[in-house]
Amino acid sequence: MDQKPAPLTKLHRNVWVMTITSMLTDISSEMLANIIPLFLYNVLGVRTSLIGLIDGIAESTASITKVFAGYISDRTHQRKWLAVLGYSLSTIAKPFYYFATTWGAVLGIRFTDRVGKGIRTAPRDALLAGSVPPEKLGTAFGIQRAGDTAGAFVGILIATLIIATTQRYSAVLTRPTFQTIVLVSIIPSVLAVLTLAIGAKDIKPKDGAVKPTLSLKGMDRRFLSYLVVTILFTLGNSSDSFIILRGQERGLSVLQIMGMLLTFNAIYALLSTPLGMLSDKIGRRKMILLGWLLYAVIYLGLAISKTGASIWALYGFYGIYYAFTEGSGKALIADFVPDEKRGTAYGLYAMAIGLAALPASIIAGILWQGVGAWTGLGAAAPFLFGGLMSLLAGLLFWKFVK
Repeated sequence: MDQKPAPLTKLHRNVWVMTITSMLTDISSEMLANIIPLFLYNVLGVRTSLIGLIDGIAESTASITKVFAGYISDRTHQRKWLAVLGYSLSTIAKPFYYFATTWGAVLGIRFTDRVGKGIRTAPRDALLAGSVPPEKLGTAFGIQRAGDTAGAFVGILIATLIIATTQRYSAVLTRPTFQTIVLVSIIPSVLAVLTLAIGAKDIKPKDGAVKPTLSLKGMDRRFLSYLVVTILFTLGNSSDSFIILRGQERGLSVLQIMGMLLTFNAIYALLSTPLGMLSDKIGRRKMILLGWLLYAVIYLGLAISKTGASIWALYGFYGIYYAFTEGSGKALIADFVPDEKRGTAYGLYAMAIGLAALPASIIAGILWQGVGAWTGLGAAAPFLFGGLMSLLAGLLFWKFVK
């Protein structure tokens, strides 16, 4: 007779503490992340090629931090306090957006915030993976992603209410509205740091575990293959800022864009846990393949869309893609890599994605509006490129990641 699965309430408390921490952090960060490209474009008058450069530098340079933070957490077994440090650094950076008047200032703040994310991400994921048995990895990461995305929904809803109150009839973002959102975002960010510091518990490794080295040597070949195809996929996965700007270019107002973001996060939050549980049953590989195929369809749709309403609808389906792949991708790494190397593995994975994000966002910005005297190929070009790269990466994933 089959054994009944353990109820969700029996999961280690770390799962719930990190879910609440992620939820509070995303309430704060998503209030800002999705309006920063509008602040740059509408208030500071920055071109898309430069917006892509800012996103790429912030994500890619900070991602180098992730591999070192993961490695240090493996060596010292202090995953919790590294994560607390990372969340704290991001919290300290946020208030400076209030005073930003140049794209250089925004880049510096974004960089500092992303370094904080780099410090916390791999130790947090390794701590989460070490807190549950292998058969519950998809469930644990699905719950954490659901909390993260529920926080994003709440954060965007708060930002939407602020925009509706301060500039209801304005089609573009204004500086006073942006500054108000910055001030409100600080509160949940501070609460997230306190939740993790007080509630989480470090998990000690098994006796006799081998000390890790900061190297790909000894890593499972399946992990290395997954790393390579993920880099290829990421080259076509430019910053979501371009989808937001595409929506505005197709006629959506700032409030309508916020509604589009709410739709995305509601779908993502609702599906993350059930699809994470499904990955425990049918395998992560199938989930990622389906997700990447859906991504290709969505991006090709974004390229040919004629109306803001179609961009809105496609962004809702984009939430399904994220629910298919985000938790499953991290659980797949835990399947391939033993506990004592997971911090390093998650750091390498995050760094690979971050480094590929720099050329991805630069390519997207240049394809859209060009560089120098060249005016680019238009708003559809980066989405066509992304869709084709996803199909290529999915084919290689199917063939080489067993």
